[in-house]
Amino acid sequence: MYSPASTRYDAKDFYRRCGNSGLRLPLISLGLWHNFGAKDSYENARAIACRAFDLGVTCFDLANNYGPPDGSAEETFGRILKDSLGQWRDEMIITTKAGYYMWPGPYGEWGSRKYLLASLDQSLKRMGLDYVDIFYSHRPDPDTPLEETMGALAHAVRSGKALYAGLSNYQPDETVRAAKILRDLGTPCLIHQPRYSMLDRWVEPQLLATLEAEGIGCTVFSPLAKGVLTDRYFKGIPADSRAGHDPRFLRPADITDEILAKTRKLNDLAQMRGQTLAQMALAWVLRHKVVTSALIGASKASQVDDCVGATKNLNFSSEELAQIEKILTGTQ
Repeated sequence: MYSPASTRYDAKDFYRRCGNSGLRLPLISLGLWHNFGAKDSYENARAIACRAFDLGVTCFDLANNYGPPDGSAEETFGRILKDSLGQWRDEMIITTKAGYYMWPGPYGEWGSRKYLLASLDQSLKRMGLDYVDIFYSHRPDPDTPLEETMGALAHAVRSGKALYAGLSNYQPDETVRAAKILRDLGTPCLIHQPRYSMLDRWVEPQLLATLEAEGIGCTVFSPLAKGVLTDRYFKGIPADSRAGHDPRFLRPADITDEILAKTRKLNDLAQMRGQTLAQMALAWVLRHKVVTSALIGASKASQVDDCVGATKNLNFSSEELAQIEKILTGTQ
């Protein structure tokens, strides 16, 4: 029978306040978009989730379409809650999202009130929960009024099926408009979840500045660029890697000689800092105080240990930052 580590909250600086809210999130959150599907090993998924909780990772990030197949990651996590973690539900932040394709017909994706609220009900049923802590609009819908989408999020909170509302993949101007609508509805936007890494910096500087000005927290996804910002690909494409077994999300052709040259130089710098490349990449996104948490995926429990280890050194000298900039821009 699982019993969590008594030391899981010993690192007090492992939690960062989420925007202007009273909620604190762990610097590292666990994403369940890979390795928690119906075709994956349940015991491995359970080991990853339990190890994360042992290390103080209290935030578990899901979406309606995580799997494969769609919905199966939520079912797997519901089983983990029932078997192992459910007793500590009040110590967890469990999130889900709706926005991408989930079921056929005109009500199975995007941002209508019909779709979002139906999807949330399905997600709660799959996980065996009465509520989620954060319910996100997974992407903006160009054909649905923003007032309708935000109204659905606010309704989810008012009805007790979610505690907070969040956005994902919204541009800065969309974020400002959405945040105002939510404030006017009495449900402030808690958090935004954009993609951000050393190799994908679209959030700089405008979105990060917008979130800071609006008092909205930020959890960044793909901070390791789908595993490219690790040492996984230095000697080829491992069969059990993202590129090796699931090319829908990372194609071997995307791992170019130019990218590998940069990551090898970054790895050398990471070693000088006493970190792995993954740890330095996580520390780099977390250097921004507006970034509340970095969202990781893991294919085995030991990877969670490695990622959490990044938080032991989040400081960069001006020389290190300059060197990273030169590597990323190809001037070194």
